[in-house]
This record gives sequence, C-alpha cells and structure tokens, in this order.
Amino acid sequence: MINSDKVPSFLEAKAKLESYCAYQERCMQEVTKKLADWGFYGEQQDNLIADLIVNNYLNEERFACAYVSGKMRIKKWGRIKIKLKLNQKNISDYSIKKGFSEIDEDEYLENLNYLTEKKLNQVKGKNKWDKKAKIQRYLLSKGYENQLVYEALSAFFKD
Repeated sequence: MINSDKVPSFLEAKAKLESYCAYQERCMQEVTKKLADWGFYGEQQDNLIADLIVNNYLNEERFACAYVSGKMRIKKWGRIKIKLKLNQKNISDYSIKKGFSEIDEDEYLENLNYLTEKKLNQVKGKNKWDKKAKIQRYLLSKGYENQLVYEALSAFFKD
C-alpha cells in the first residue's frame, strides 16, 4: 500500500501496476480507479494503461474469461448476474460473449441442480408451493435464466 503522503513516480506506478495486474486479472475500470487513488489523471493515466495493454498485463477478453469462469465455478452464479456485473465494469459485449463461450453447458446445469437441491434441503415452507417460490427467488437472484429455473424446479417438484 502506498503512503498517502507520497505520490509514486511514473516508473514506480508502472512497476506497482504490473505487479497488481500480474497477481490477478484486472479490468480497465479497476486499474483506472487505482491510478486515480494515486493521483494519476489524464495523459499520465492513459500512458500507464497503454503500457499495460502493450505488455499484455491488461487484457479485457482474458479478464472476461477469468471472471466468467470464476463466478460460475466458485460462486455458482448464472449468466444473467455475471453479465450484469461485467456490464457494471464496462466490459464490451464482444468480451462478454467470448467469456460466455468458455462455459460448459453441462457444468452450468449441474450448478443449477446442485443449488436447487441444496436450497430444497434448507428452505422451510408452509407447503410445497411456498418452498418452490422461495427456491425460485433464490435461483433467480443467483442469475439463472427463468426457463432453466422452471425446468429445474419441475424436475424436483413432480406434480
């Protein structure tokens, strides 16, 4: 962490940003915020970001692929929530599509079924319709598509 009294020089900032981006995939918004926190604006900021892109420390497509993969596998988020969060980070539609192309459909559906079954064992309800509604709200909040949620719940709540 940089001491707030001392603003890093251009070369110090470049080295710190390279380390910051090498540690974990970053998006342009995160790097821009970091630079603003350090007091870099305008042309200096643009030069540092351009240097990161040229040296392949900053790559929007790679970030989108890593983000989609991580959120789907670890947090078990659905496509809708992932896309919303990527849009909030100003990631292009092209990069988002590229990230989504990495999703294995079988694994995606396994995640949905896992979450449905897990929530089914946890949720309390007056009747099966109450339980079904609670599970549906939960799955939709995780970002799964309405049709897929409906199909998953139909499989668990056979009428």
